[in-house]
Amino acid sequence: MTIPGGVPGVRRTLDTMRALVRAFRVAPELRQAATSIVFTTPERDAFSEARALFSWVQSHVRYVRDVHEVETLSTPLVTLRGRIGDCDDQVTLLATLLEAVGYPTRFIAAGYYEAGAFDHVYMQAFLGGDWVDMDPTEPNPMGWAPPDPVALLIERV
Repeated sequence: MTIPGGVPGVRRTLDTMRALVRAFRVAPELRQAATSIVFTTPERDAFSEARALFSWVQSHVRYVRDVHEVETLSTPLVTLRGRIGDCDDQVTLLATLLEAVGYPTRFIAAGYYEAGAFDHVYMQAFLGGDWVDMDPTEPNPMGWAPPDPVALLIERV
């Protein structure tokens, strides 16, 4: 698929990521992975379940950049099986795992070098009445978001 540049391209990428989450959150292998990861957390404890899923992706999926000069987007199943991916692959997997056990998610595209240019994506999960930041590609805890973006685009939910 050819994706346009600029904000329309970012929106198209976020829409594609959302479609992947919707399609794969009910896939047996993804649902099994999610329930296995949260199994030992306290029942009905949204923050413990979300933290377990976040920590699993953060510690078990290695960051690997896309092909040189080619934007790629892997399915959550490919990322889960291969345990590699860049920011869009990792947050798509994490959002899928979270939604597979009942938590709403949304994506956030951010740019740090010039207004209107986006170079990173992270996500939020709706937990306890608030949107909680999650960026599994960085060595920071759940709740941390990359600071000082000059461009920010929050997925419409």
